[in-house]
Order: sequence, then structure tokens, then C-alpha cells
Amino acid sequence: MKRTYESLRSARWFAPDDFRSFGHRSRVMQMGYAPIDWAGKPVIAIVNTWSDANQCHAHFKQRVDDVKRGILQAGGFPLELPAISLSESMVKPTTMLYRNFLAMETEELLRSHPVDGAVLMGGCDKTTPGLTMGALSMGLPFIYLPAGPMLRGNWRGQVLGSGSDAFKYWDERRAGRLSDQAWQEMEAGIARSHGTCMTMGTAATMMGIAEAVGFALPGSSSIPAADANHIRMSAECGRRIVEMVWQDFSPEKMLTRANFENGIACAMAMGCSTNAIIHLIAMSRRAGHPVALADFDTASRGVPVIANIRPSGDTYLMEDFFYAGGLPAMLERIRGHLKTDAMTVNGRTLGENIAGAQVYNDDVIRPLDNPIYAEGALAVLHGNLAPGGVVIKPSACAPHLLQHTGRAIVFDDYPSLKKAVDDPDLDVSGDDILVLRNAGPRGAGMPEWGMLPIPTKLLKQGVKDMLRLSDARMSGTSYGGCLLHCSPEAAIGGPLALVKTGDRISVDVPARRIHLEISDAEMAVRKAAWVPGPARYERGYGWMFGRHILQADAGCDFDFLETSFGKPVPEPDIF
Repeated sequence: MKRTYESLRSARWFAPDDFRSFGHRSRVMQMGYAPIDWAGKPVIAIVNTWSDANQCHAHFKQRVDDVKRGILQAGGFPLELPAISLSESMVKPTTMLYRNFLAMETEELLRSHPVDGAVLMGGCDKTTPGLTMGALSMGLPFIYLPAGPMLRGNWRGQVLGSGSDAFKYWDERRAGRLSDQAWQEMEAGIARSHGTCMTMGTAATMMGIAEAVGFALPGSSSIPAADANHIRMSAECGRRIVEMVWQDFSPEKMLTRANFENGIACAMAMGCSTNAIIHLIAMSRRAGHPVALADFDTASRGVPVIANIRPSGDTYLMEDFFYAGGLPAMLERIRGHLKTDAMTVNGRTLGENIAGAQVYNDDVIRPLDNPIYAEGALAVLHGNLAPGGVVIKPSACAPHLLQHTGRAIVFDDYPSLKKAVDDPDLDVSGDDILVLRNAGPRGAGMPEWGMLPIPTKLLKQGVKDMLRLSDARMSGTSYGGCLLHCSPEAAIGGPLALVKTGDRISVDVPARRIHLEISDAEMAVRKAAWVPGPARYERGYGWMFGRHILQADAGCDFDFLETSFGKPVPEPDIF
């Protein structure tokens, strides 16, 4: 123990013999607590993203009691602080619009309340980065508790994966090959328990990254939400955070750039969601150890995809990954790509945490000499169409599209695209490149529209993949030849705004190049004629979002929330 009770933040509220502290103590007693409950003890915030609208976090209503149990066992005083829930499937137009909202809320919850450390309860896509970004900016000791994946889906004896199979069978239904009855049965069978998507979507990706960076207990990110191990892990989070407070084990003392480099290597080996890039960049910049697109691309050339989990894999789901050894076993297999001396929340190095971890199924977690994909899950392309970069997931893309030139078919908004793809007379072929713009951070809040639907006409011809380009994101459960996060976005005059239907676009993933086949002079003429569209929001949070959001290659944080913006915020006055 490095700290005394008098040095804790919460002591500023409760310890002094003055009028204001009398009010603090009496109001705590109003809730039925006695001084023995808090006196001399660290106060631990449990930031809980449970709500009736968040299916992934349905178990958090009970799991928070397990966290409290652990805090009490270790001699702490728990305070549950609810935060915005961010259900990926329910919140519109996109949870990406509110990730930074959660980050602000988390930071200010921790700053304004008498707390010494925090357990962050998250899992559904944007909650992991939102919670950790806010906690990093506040700087108190914290530990992240991952919600865990749901159980496998099932339909007529077939295993179903979140998102990936929904996209697959929706195309089958659009093509007229799946009945209404079968579709309704899938609705009832694809999500059978609480927990996050059980494919390697954004939720599983970010929970795994959080563990690899060092924010979560070893092995915690792989535990299915419905498994009893998840209850025990939650209590252990409560016990450990009390120790972290006494040890003054803050993010500043724990983290270096190596932690975030480990997150990148882990992401590549997992066959991660493309959203990992945006979130990990934002998290690292909050910590003061920034990583960039180039770091992801460098790692992608060296770290193979060894987690055979859909959609990059072809068979297994997160439940299988847990039984095969989980994240520690996968990280042990890529040990040579990790900075093993990086510290983690349990006070040990990553190398110590994964030492001796075994793989129990070599088809789920592949050996390095038998990967799912020889290079990493993501690739970053640059060129005159994307000076700030565009991202693709080669491991989930048809191989023949990795080097391709095609005719652009351009849509300025999603309603136009949606109408066109169902038009039987649409002039389109499988060699064309569908383009959607004005769907980036400022244009639309950067929703997951990037897996543009393949035109029904082509589905009926048997086309299963084609190149699709946008400044949007896509779900981590998505797949296909989708070029995403095109930066700078169209809404601020990026080159994507200048593309016309009929233009030729060349894509070369091995060479990391994307090029609009027009002259520089023609590009300049189009740029001079470009006129920005109207602002999407004229008041409220959306108005603020549109004025302060950074581009995808910078992590889509608000400029004023970055660590480099302004002086550190002082502790609150208490008078």
C-alpha cells in the first residue's frame, strides 16, 4: 500500500470536520449507510452502462452486485453511477454519434463525485472506447469489465453468428431464396442470451483489445456473458480495483506506447473489426501515447490472422474461442509480435499474464504456420482519392477484388442507394464499384452504412461480393470488399466528393493504393466547383458534434477532448 486514507480524493468530501463535509456525510447516511461503511475506505465508482434498451448489457443489472461484493470484500465502498447505454442495434442514427458523449460523461462522473477509482462496465461496441477514453482523461485507477459474448445462435440445427449470418440470409431473402417463415425463425434463434455479438465484430474486437492493452483482467474478454465464470470475474474486478487505488496504480503509471501497440497486434491476430482503428487511435491519443494508421498497416503486414472466428474465419464463434483457450492462448501464440513487458491492471506484465496459456483447439486458434490469413486483418490504402487513408478488411474480402479497376456508381445519400439497389433496370455489373458519400463523421455521424447492399439484380445472377467505397464505417460483423473511412470525408470537400458516376477507380490492396483515374487538372476543376451541403444539425449536441469532430484517421474524437487541448482540468472546488 502506497497511499494513506488522507491522500484519497474521497477524503476531501468525507474527512474534514467542517460544514460542507457534514452535509456529505449526512446525505450518505440518508441512504442508510453508517460511517463504518465508508470511513477510512476508498470509494469505488461502478460506471454501469445497463439499460432496458441495451440487450448486450441485460446482465449488468445483476452483475453490478457481483462487482459490489468484490469491492466490499476488499474493504472498499462501492457507488454505482449509471451512464448512457449505447445499444448498437437500438440507438439511431448511430452510436458513433454518442461515443464521445459517453467519454465526456464518464470523465465528468468520475471528476465530480467523491471517488478514488472505477470499474467500467461495458461491451457493446462504442461503450468500450467511450468508457476508457473518459477514464483515461480523468486519470484515476480503473479496471474495465467486459460484458462478454452471447451464446451461439441456432436455426434448424445450424449455428448462426450475429450480424454475419443476418447479412448473408438477408441477401438470400432479397434474392427470393428464403421464405418468410424461415426468416422469422432466424429472428428468434440468432440472439439466444444476454451478451454482445458472438462473432468477431466490434464488441468482441474492442473487449479483446482492452484486455491486450492492459485495461481488463487476463482472460476476461473471452468469457461468455452467460457463463458462471463471468460472475466470478466481476467480483474479482471489484477486489482488484481496491488494491489499485491503495497502490496508486493509475493509467499514467501503467501505460506506455507499447500497451497500444499490443492492442494493434492483438487486433490483427483476431481478424478484427475495421472499427478497431478509429477507437484504438482515439484511446491512445487520450492516454498521451498516440498510434496512427501507419502503425496498423505495419502490423498488418507482419501479424497473421489466427483466430478462426467469423466473419474472417469460416466456422467458429466467440464461445468456441473461449473453450479453445481464449485471448491469453491467442496472445501466447503471437508472443513474438508483442511488447511483453507492458504492464496490465493486475499489476503484472502482459508476458507474465499469458505465460503458459494453452490452445485446446488448433482449428479455432491456428498455429502461426497455418493462419486464416497470412497478413493481418486490415489494410490501409492511400492515393489521390484518400489522402488521409481508406481501410479495407482483406481477410473478409473476395480475393479477386484485392487488385481491381472498375466504374464508379455514385450515390450522395443512403436513401438514393437503397432505392437504386432494388431497381431491376439499374445499370450495374459485378465489376463496378459502388460509392456512397456524405456518410462520414461530419456528414452523418459516421454510421455503419459501409457494407453497401449488393444490387438485387446482381444477387440473382450469383454475385456475392463487389467493391464498395464510402466515408462511412461498417459493422464488425460485416464482410466483403468494402473500402471504408475514406478520409478526408466528402462533407468537408474531400476527394470522394468529386467522384462522378462513370469515373474509373483503381484499387491495389497489396500495393496499398487507391486512385481515381482522372488528371490533377480535372480534379482541381471539380474541387473549385464543389459546394458544401447544408449542416446536418443546427442546434444541440449534433451541432456541437459537427463543429468539433475529428476525421477518421485521427480517431473521430472531439478536438477539445484530446489530451493535447488546453491545460489539465483541476480537481473540483469544495466550499
